[in-house]
Amino acid sequence: MRLAPFIACRYLFAKKSHNVINTISAISAVGMAIGTAALIIILSVYNGFDSLIRSMMGNVEPDIMIVPAAGKTFIPEGEAYDWIYAQESVLNMCCTLQEDVFISYDGKQGIAKAKGVDWIYEEESPIREHIVNGSFKFHRGDVPLACVGAGLAHEMSINPHFVSPINIYFPSRTRRISMSNPASSIESVKVWPSGIFSVNTDVDKELIILPIEQMRELLEYEDEVSAVEIRLRDGYGNDEVRRLCKEISARLGPYYSVRDRFMQNSTLYKMMKYEKAAIYMILIFVIIIIAFNIFVSLSMLIIEKSEDIATLSSLGAPDWLIKRIFVLEGWLISLSGLAAGLAAGIAFSLMQQHFGFIKMPGHFVIQAYPVILSGSDILLTSLAIAAIGYVMAIIPVFTSGRFKLSGEKRKP
Repeated sequence: MRLAPFIACRYLFAKKSHNVINTISAISAVGMAIGTAALIIILSVYNGFDSLIRSMMGNVEPDIMIVPAAGKTFIPEGEAYDWIYAQESVLNMCCTLQEDVFISYDGKQGIAKAKGVDWIYEEESPIREHIVNGSFKFHRGDVPLACVGAGLAHEMSINPHFVSPINIYFPSRTRRISMSNPASSIESVKVWPSGIFSVNTDVDKELIILPIEQMRELLEYEDEVSAVEIRLRDGYGNDEVRRLCKEISARLGPYYSVRDRFMQNSTLYKMMKYEKAAIYMILIFVIIIIAFNIFVSLSMLIIEKSEDIATLSSLGAPDWLIKRIFVLEGWLISLSGLAAGLAAGIAFSLMQQHFGFIKMPGHFVIQAYPVILSGSDILLTSLAIAAIGYVMAIIPVFTSGRFKLSGEKRKP
């Protein structure tokens, strides 16, 4: 069993009579190494951006959100909420009331997503870490304040240092629309801008956060909320989120929907998974093209070693053993490239991850390209490239007529 690997290694490192075979084999190995390293690095960079996006979205999206299964609002009361708050993993639980509204500010109008929040949100929301102008607060005595996304603030020219209020309008839920006096059918509230935050483009261009009391006044509610947001303490992962979601759903019943972060924004997270899969498939396709060099070099090697094939056959070596020698020879070319590529890709990713020597262009939220090296990516890359190399080694061996000729010579 050791004869085939021994001869294959000798063929791999031995000098061929035709230098072009050595050249093509070297190009094959280098190409597989570059493809492997590129796959590891690009997937690691994608993991970094994926983690960054999830972290930024985590500043807006809670770990768990409770919403009504039907309708827009509900009143959060009952023993289930006492049980939730008593859990050791729960950091805080706050109530929110959200609706699309019409706003005006200093002569400019637009559509925004208004989110009313309670005092717990005001005290403990991670959005306060993303304030770029002003401060994260919603009350100045009896004066209601609001924080606005950077994109919306830029579009509406909202400035927390100006004295102009933001007027928020919404059609009355309790009064019919009057054709003679449409304004009488519109509810409105005033809030004053206190700060501008920047989380990401999608959130910044539409979100305005204000006290829940003003949202209830605008929407003509008393104690209703549109969601209960739950955040967990640091150190608790997806297993705890799944446990809480399952238990809360059982306690609240079918009239409520309990959503983790993936369910809150399933379209975004699915798109991110599909993008990573697409990137992986494109790079694998490139590696397949590179691997055709193995096919060429191995085909030429089989032609060059025709006499060796005949000699081994005459000595009684079965065809499967001779074929195995050349399959291993071709596979060793791809495996050598795989090993070199893994070493280079992992080393580069770890250096970028720890030292960040490649900087992000422009003014971004981070200084260097984010990189997260994943063991599953390394394993998946290794298996895929090893399989590609093995297939490319099998094809020329089992399609070559040289082995058939050697078998014919051995017949009496």
